[in-house]
Amino acid sequence: MNRVAWVTGGISGLGVMVVHHLAEAGCRIAVNYRSSREKADQLVQTLEQQGREVLALQGDVADPTAVRRMVREIEERWGGVDILVCAAGPFLFKRISAVDLTDEQWREMVDGNLSGAFYCARETVPGMRRRGWGRIITFGFPEVETAPHWEGFSAYAAAKAGLVSLTRTLAREEAPHGITVNMVSPGDIRHPYKEAPIAAARGEREPKNPVGRPGTGEDLARVIRFLAEDDSDFVTGAVIPVTGGFDNRDFHVEGDQ
Repeated sequence: MNRVAWVTGGISGLGVMVVHHLAEAGCRIAVNYRSSREKADQLVQTLEQQGREVLALQGDVADPTAVRRMVREIEERWGGVDILVCAAGPFLFKRISAVDLTDEQWREMVDGNLSGAFYCARETVPGMRRRGWGRIITFGFPEVETAPHWEGFSAYAAAKAGLVSLTRTLAREEAPHGITVNMVSPGDIRHPYKEAPIAAARGEREPKNPVGRPGTGEDLARVIRFLAEDDSDFVTGAVIPVTGGFDNRDFHVEGDQ
């Protein structure tokens, strides 16, 4: 797979295993970070030691000016972005009723989870069109395509539900240009499994997941790698759950009764 993949926020969390799987598939990798320069340098060093090509960029996807700059840097280095994985997205691990959200909290959730994906797509799609090939993968949450209620997480849920519509609209608009656009919806994958392989979860028990084990970053990465392949061009506009059967009725944060 001789492609250029940009995994937003790929230096930590669920994006890490995506980076490694796409690199193993032969992709040149771009990642961005807001402030964690040390983690970015560590990831670059690890990949380069494996013989991979990687570019780490400082910038926030919620800032359209930063997105334009980062895309130009990728274009100058490698000619453009073929695979865009929108793994960046803030989440507040605290239940806050909708009317108690501050302006800052609302903007952080909407800008980081919806507007950021739009900015990245807007800047990368023209190059994909010129080359007649592209893959965009966004991130949702369990059952997001039904626009469910999610008490205490209204801003995040609203942003992701909006992202479903954006994902499906882009899929229809860009299909004639050889670009597929899909969403993957991870279940409740938490530390230390976000950056872990499936092997680390084998033999471990997680009752909230009907399959019985914790989910891992590799579970998600395997699906994304499939969606990025040439022969996956018949899959577009899909919302694919990678949840182990989990749904948000079993979601809990510290302080829940």
